[in-house]
Amino acid sequence: MNSSFPLLSNDSNTNLDNVLGIQPNHFLRRPDLSAFTRLQIVFEAYCAKIYRIWGTITELALLYDVSRTFIYNQLARFEIILEYAFGSPATPKDADDKKDAVELMTSLRMEGKCTIGSIVTLMKRLNFRYSSQGTISQYLNRLGEILPDTLDLQDDQKPIVLLSDEIFTDSTPILITVEPKSTAILKIQLADKRSAEEWKKHWLCITNNGFEVIYLVSDEGKGLCTGHDLVFDGLVRQPDTFHAIAHRLGMWVERLEKAAFKAIGYEYERYDKLDSARSDKVIAKRTQQYEEAQIKANQAIDAIDSFFYLYHCIITELKPFRSNGELRKRCVAEGNIQAALDLLEAFGKKEIKKTVATINRTMPVLLNYFDVASEKVNRLNKLPIDQNVLSSLYLAWQWHKGKIKAKKAERRNLCNDKEQFCLDFATGYLQEDFDIIKERVYTELDSIVQSSALVECINSIVRPYLNNSKGQVDQKDLNLIMHYHNHRRYVAGERKGKTPIELLTGKQQEQDWIELLFALVDENDPEFLSKAA
Repeated sequence: MNSSFPLLSNDSNTNLDNVLGIQPNHFLRRPDLSAFTRLQIVFEAYCAKIYRIWGTITELALLYDVSRTFIYNQLARFEIILEYAFGSPATPKDADDKKDAVELMTSLRMEGKCTIGSIVTLMKRLNFRYSSQGTISQYLNRLGEILPDTLDLQDDQKPIVLLSDEIFTDSTPILITVEPKSTAILKIQLADKRSAEEWKKHWLCITNNGFEVIYLVSDEGKGLCTGHDLVFDGLVRQPDTFHAIAHRLGMWVERLEKAAFKAIGYEYERYDKLDSARSDKVIAKRTQQYEEAQIKANQAIDAIDSFFYLYHCIITELKPFRSNGELRKRCVAEGNIQAALDLLEAFGKKEIKKTVATINRTMPVLLNYFDVASEKVNRLNKLPIDQNVLSSLYLAWQWHKGKIKAKKAERRNLCNDKEQFCLDFATGYLQEDFDIIKERVYTELDSIVQSSALVECINSIVRPYLNNSKGQVDQKDLNLIMHYHNHRRYVAGERKGKTPIELLTGKQQEQDWIELLFALVDENDPEFLSKAA
């Protein structure tokens, strides 16, 4: 659709910029949007601004799958064209528009992950007031001061599993605790050190805010382990099975595999050298070299085959359910893992023995999650449902977890097919009750957490903000990050369309994260927007 209207024609953007004296637009990256769609977006945005309907920009961004900056950019052009075409100046951006300015700078900071300098540039390009670096920093800091550093359920007691970990900004530790199913950040804290006492204070803040802890999942950090004993004495602490076993042994799988390929390559190289040998002496020498290379290659192949087989046996024993859907017995799983570790130790390599010794120190508590699994399965087995159906649902849940963890598409597709096969079997028995029973089983089994890998994902979400702050991070910044993450909606994955808070509480979040932020501002600092910039 071709249009001579400057706002709607991508080809005329440069000319329009020259005519109106504004900087070139770097944000129109959606040539698939028609002129009519662009006009509809900007018209709705303009009406929302005139009638001061907050949250419309966010709704439009989600509806049309565009950035908020894109809409603000189009809106700025539209207002300039109104003045240019009709001689009627658009609504000036004065003190009444401070909320728009603060909303934009906050959105650019959190949704766009922009640095303060980039926010200054973008806001000036869009002709916003309150766009100096000092002003933007002042408002963002004040927002962080208003927000809490610990999630509060307001006396709504909820039993949860805690995932705790430490990340660093420069040399300063940040303590973070996450609820695994919802991915909600319960507390994020800038600490002087990562000692047991700091972790004790950290976890007490969480329990004092209405959370009943089932058990804790963490790595083997000294402060984490000692702090757990101080606060949760008697409660299970589940070591991270990924770091404890899968990561440590997986590194050796990679090393032995590389060594095997290298040995095979050397064997082929020695074989090729035989063709150029002419004298009997050279032929004998190179034949001996080839035979020695062949022996080493076979030894390397045997080593990786044996190691990988034992590694696979150990990883299999870490799964709560057997291939028929029956719950593994902890004592049997521990015995099988220990037998495999003993065989790995027999490889004779000093480094492998050291790795096995490290795992053995963790073994007494490594399978604590089996006790939780046993409790949940015993509860579910009391339901008036055929045991074969329950076993099928248990296995489907396990394949579902495998699908989430899978990094390669081939593995992910396999897990998805296996899960669907189990669910189809259960559907045939349960019929119209399938959805209810499946949800009940999945919800119960989600309390079985054996890895803190998810908190690593949250760390990767937090990391860009830390990097953009150039080491100048304080607690106010972390409070703003926590509020944004907990109340923003996922746009992809199994949590698509949901916010962490919705998943944690089971209650619908009616407002956008930035609307909730301003609601807290109105409650805690009514004069926030009326103060001088």
